[in-house]
Amino acid sequence: MTTPNDLEAKLWKALRSDMTVMLGLLDRADSLLRPMTVQIDGEADRGPLWIFSANDTQLVQALSGQEGAFISFASKGHDLFATIGGTLSLDKDRAVIDRLWNRFVAAWYKGGKDDPKLALLRFDPSHAEIWEDEWSLVAGIKLLLGADPKEDYADKTASVKLS
Repeated sequence: MTTPNDLEAKLWKALRSDMTVMLGLLDRADSLLRPMTVQIDGEADRGPLWIFSANDTQLVQALSGQEGAFISFASKGHDLFATIGGTLSLDKDRAVIDRLWNRFVAAWYKGGKDDPKLALLRFDPSHAEIWEDEWSLVAGIKLLLGADPKEDYADKTASVKLS
């Protein structure tokens, strides 16, 4: 049986591996939902999640302090899905930039770590809804044999507090 803690651990493992999310601001008609790459600093789970962006993007320009935000995530194998709520803010911590900087990030900024367009976003997660894919081969066979799929799916979802 899968527990909420198991699903949360799977979420953090998948985020570390897959890293691509859809990030949006709450309370926006257009939601400014954008694909972004997240990084987790160190071994700590539960965040914050760090995102390199540019000062001239709509998302960054829409930030005025700390804003309510959300992340929509689907793992590469589509075996795990999540919606993560929290807050998003600009962060200018050079030590974090230095720790997270890599060749993939550097490819986007001609001026390197001192590029005037560089923006570091900090997403502090507060809660998550997590779903594990219930359509495994075993679940399919059980369904063909007349089993109730809702029973198998009952322990494949979790609502977890992250802050």
